[in-house]
Amino acid sequence: MSTPIQEDEDLPANHTGPKGVINDWRRFKLDSVDQTVPQNKRELLRQMSSPRDDDKERGNRKMSAQEYELIQEEDERCLKRYRKQCMQEMHERLSFGPKFEAVYELESGEAFLEVIEKEHRLTLVVVHIYEQGVKGCEQMNSCLDCLALEYSSVKFCRIDAVATGAAERFSSEVLPALLVYKAGELLGNFLAVTKHFNEEFFATDVEAFLNEYSLLPEKDFTACADEEEEGVDVE
Repeated sequence: MSTPIQEDEDLPANHTGPKGVINDWRRFKLDSVDQTVPQNKRELLRQMSSPRDDDKERGNRKMSAQEYELIQEEDERCLKRYRKQCMQEMHERLSFGPKFEAVYELESGEAFLEVIEKEHRLTLVVVHIYEQGVKGCEQMNSCLDCLALEYSSVKFCRIDAVATGAAERFSSEVLPALLVYKAGELLGNFLAVTKHFNEEFFATDVEAFLNEYSLLPEKDFTACADEEEEGVDVE
């Protein structure tokens, strides 16, 4: 007895290799067709995205210019959405460890040593040593508040120079200071770091400075650019 043939056989998702990628793309394209598109156009898009045997027979006819334009426009919109989804999934797979998204206040030298020695070996730790009233310290704190949101995998900390227990090493002349650690190793030791900036500086200046030494990882994924592109209708 023959097995009934399913008209709309589900395409397997999340495959690797060329065939798997093509199937994932077809499934995504079919699922993302705008429901405001007229039924006859949705049917055309469905045929092109997931052809069946009977569709193939009808597909032997030449495609009209209007049909071709419709397919091309929908492909462009779907490709942007598909690319954004793939980037998000890749980012999630590659992300590891905790997310911090804030600057942590260290209350003592012991807390300072603990965050350096006990943090995950792949976690970058940036410590700002400051003193109330010292020029540039308050502004640096504000900059790190911003960077902590953009680099959530980095642990940003701050500690008052007196609280370190080594105030003699961190006099006001060498503040604000930025110390960068990973796996307990000191990667960057920037004393009086504001000498590298203009009198008025911003988070982007601190970011650029750390990137000069390749100390920051990739920024957290954002889809702002893609969303802005999607907002523009294809003519």
